[in-house]
Amino acid sequence: MTWLKGSAIALAGAVGLGVAGLAAWEPFFAHAAAAPAAPRTYAAEIIRDDYGVPHIYGDTDPDVAFGVAVAHAEDDFFTLQDVIAMSRGRYGAIAGEDGAKVDFVYHLIDARGTAAREFPKLPRETRALLEAYAAGLNHYASQHPGEIKLADLFPVNGEDIAAGFALRQPFFFGLDSVIGPLVAGKPLRPEHGPDIPGFPREKIGDGSAVAAAAAPTRAGRRLVLPLGEEAEHLGSNAFAVRPEKSGGPTTLISNSHQPLRGGVAWYELVVESGEGWHFAGANFPGSPFPFLGHNEDLGWTNTVNRPDMIDVYQLELDASGTRYKLDGAWRDLETREVILPVKVGPLVLPVPRTVHRSVHGPVIVNDKGAFAIRYGGMGKLDQLDAYYRLNKARDLSEWQGQLARMAIPSTNFIYADKAGNIAYVYNAALPARPELDAVTADWRSVLPGNRSDLIWQGAVGYDRLPKLINPASGWIYNANNEPWTAAGARDDLKPADFSPVLGIEEKQTNRSRRAYKLLSEADKLDRATLARIKYDTGYERAGYVATLWDALAKLKATGQLAEARDLLLTWDFAADGKHPADSLALLVIRDFMSAEYGNKPMPDVAEKLQAASDHLTEHFGRLDPPMGELLRLRQGKRDLPLDGGSDTLRASTTWDVAEDGRLSLKHGDSFIQWVEWLPGQPVRSQSIQPFGAATTRPASPHYTDQMKLFVDHKLKPVHFWRTDVVSHARARYRVTNRS
Repeated sequence: MTWLKGSAIALAGAVGLGVAGLAAWEPFFAHAAAAPAAPRTYAAEIIRDDYGVPHIYGDTDPDVAFGVAVAHAEDDFFTLQDVIAMSRGRYGAIAGEDGAKVDFVYHLIDARGTAAREFPKLPRETRALLEAYAAGLNHYASQHPGEIKLADLFPVNGEDIAAGFALRQPFFFGLDSVIGPLVAGKPLRPEHGPDIPGFPREKIGDGSAVAAAAAPTRAGRRLVLPLGEEAEHLGSNAFAVRPEKSGGPTTLISNSHQPLRGGVAWYELVVESGEGWHFAGANFPGSPFPFLGHNEDLGWTNTVNRPDMIDVYQLELDASGTRYKLDGAWRDLETREVILPVKVGPLVLPVPRTVHRSVHGPVIVNDKGAFAIRYGGMGKLDQLDAYYRLNKARDLSEWQGQLARMAIPSTNFIYADKAGNIAYVYNAALPARPELDAVTADWRSVLPGNRSDLIWQGAVGYDRLPKLINPASGWIYNANNEPWTAAGARDDLKPADFSPVLGIEEKQTNRSRRAYKLLSEADKLDRATLARIKYDTGYERAGYVATLWDALAKLKATGQLAEARDLLLTWDFAADGKHPADSLALLVIRDFMSAEYGNKPMPDVAEKLQAASDHLTEHFGRLDPPMGELLRLRQGKRDLPLDGGSDTLRASTTWDVAEDGRLSLKHGDSFIQWVEWLPGQPVRSQSIQPFGAATTRPASPHYTDQMKLFVDHKLKPVHFWRTDVVSHARARYRVTNRS
C-alpha cells in the first residue's frame, strides 16, 4: 500500500539514514519490548504417535504448557515466529507492507496496552500457564538459533502471548472489515437492517426470493488483513447427535474450515497433566491450550458466527482536530505516534504513523472525518481463562458456567457429552445497547459520537443469547448460518423472540441448506449417514446458486461462451468429480459465494463464465476436464486430486492458482475430529489433517503423511489414553529448561 511505502521512502531520505542503520535499527528499537519472566524450571514428556501427533505429559499444567510450545515449535517454528512478531508489533519486519498493516492495527486497538492492563488480572494459574508456554518458546529458540528469522524476537513472556490474543480475537467477527474501509476513506456498507429492495431475507423452506443471501450486513463486511486467513471465506460445520437418534453413541463432529497453513491453521495435540488436565483437540499457533476437542467427559467445537458486534461513531472535532465534543463538552483526543517496521528488500524502513483514541474506542481519521470504533470484548482478555477452564469442565452445567461469563467474544459452540447431552450456544459478547427506536439511534448505521448515552458498556447477559439444549429432534448442527435453523422445524428458535438490537445475523449458507435438509430427512443418524452428510458435495438451487443459474438460463451468448453456458445448465449440482461440468462450476461458483459472504454485489455472470472458460481451455484444452485434475491438494512433492467445492459440506473453499493452471487448496476442510461416547465405555475419537503434523518441515515423515487419508475421506485414530499412546509411540522424549 502506498500509504506505507511512500512515507517510508520519504522518511529514509529525510533523516539520511545509511544502509547499515536501516538494517540494524529495528531489532535495537524493539530490544526492550518484552522482558522474560522470572526463571522457573519446567519438564514435560512428549510422545509422538504413528502420525507424529504430540501427546504432552507433565506433573503440572504449566509443565504441559511448556511442552506444548516445544512440540509445536518442533513442527512449525516458522509460523510461531510470525505470531510472536505480530504480538509485539514487529510483523512488518518479516512480511513487509502486509505485515505493517497488522502492526498498525496492533497499535490502533492497543493490543499491548490491553495485555499489560489485563494480564495481571487473570487468575494466578492461568498466568502461570501462559508464562510456561512462553518459556517453552524461549527454550526452543535458545536451542535452535539458526532458525530465528528476526533479531531480538526472543525471549518472550506471558504478556506477549496475551497481546497476541488481544490482537487477533476481534478479527473473527469482522473488525478488519470496518478498519479497512475507514483507513481507505471508503463508505461502510449497511448492516443488518430492513429488507433491501431486490434482496429480501430468506428462510429455509419458506419459498421466498432466492437472492436473500446478498443482503448487505455490517457483520459480513470484509477487507482482509493478513492474519493467515481469507476472512471472506470463514466457515465451519459442526454436528452433535444424541444416542436415541444415532442408534448408539453420543456423537460430536468437528469440521472446521480454516487456512491449511499460517497463523490460524489448526495444530493437533493431546495434553495430560497430574492436575487433571486431559484433552484432545487442536489449537492455533500462539496458544497454550486447545480451542476445541474433547476430554473424557465432554467435548465441543466451534463455527464462526457473524453478529453485529461493532458500532462506528462519527466524532465532532474542533478546528484544531485535537478535541472532540461529548455531551456538549470538549475532550482531548488521545493521540500517539508509533513506528511501523516495513521490510523492503534487505532493509527494514521505519514508517511513522499516528493512532488516536476516544472514550468510545480506537479512532480513525480520514478525509471524511473522525470515526470511533467500539466492539464486543474490547479491552478484555478473560477468554484466556475461560478456554482453560472449558478444557477442564466435567459436565454441561460447569461448561455452560464458563460460557455464561461472556468472556469468549464470539463463535458458535456445539457441545456433546458422555451423559447424552447435546447443546448449541450462539456465543457472542453482544453489546448491551440501549433499546432505542431507530429515530433516536439507528444501530445499523454510523452513530453520532457526541452522545454518551450511545456508548454502551459491556455485553448482554448469557440468558439473552440464542441456545438449544437437548432438542427433541436429537440433533444439532451449524454451518455458519443464522441460529434460527439448528435442530429441525419442531425445535428451531424463533427470531421474533430476540431483540433486533442484539444484532444477530439472518443469513444462510449452502452448507446450512444442505445440512438442514439431509439431517431433517434422516430417520437415523448413524455413523454411515453422518459420514455421507459430512462429505456431501451437493448444492441447493437457492440463494446465490439460484441467482447464478437463473442468470445463466437468461444469458445470451455465442461460440465458446454459449458452449460453456449450455454445459453448466446440464450440471447435477454436485461437486463430486463425476459430471463433465464440475470443473467449470467450481471456477464460476466461488466468486458468487464470496460476494454473498462479503455482502458485495453479485459478479457479472458472462464475465465470470468467460474467465472460467478461458482458464480451462488454456490449461486443459477443453471445458470439461475431470475436476480431480483441476482441484489439487499439494504439499512438497505430493499432489493429489480433491473433491468438494466452495460452500459444500465437503469444503474446498479457496485456492491458489498454480502456473500449470491447477488449483492448490489453501482454505477449506482442515482439522476434522469425530468423537463418540458409547454408554458405559470410555470416549473414543478419530481425526485428520490435510497434510500432517509437521506442516513446515519438509524433511519430516509427518510433512504429508495424512494427505491420502484426507482426500479419501478417511480418519485416523486419536490415542487419547496413555496406554494406547505408548503402544503407538514412534518417538518418546523429555524436554526441560533445566540448565
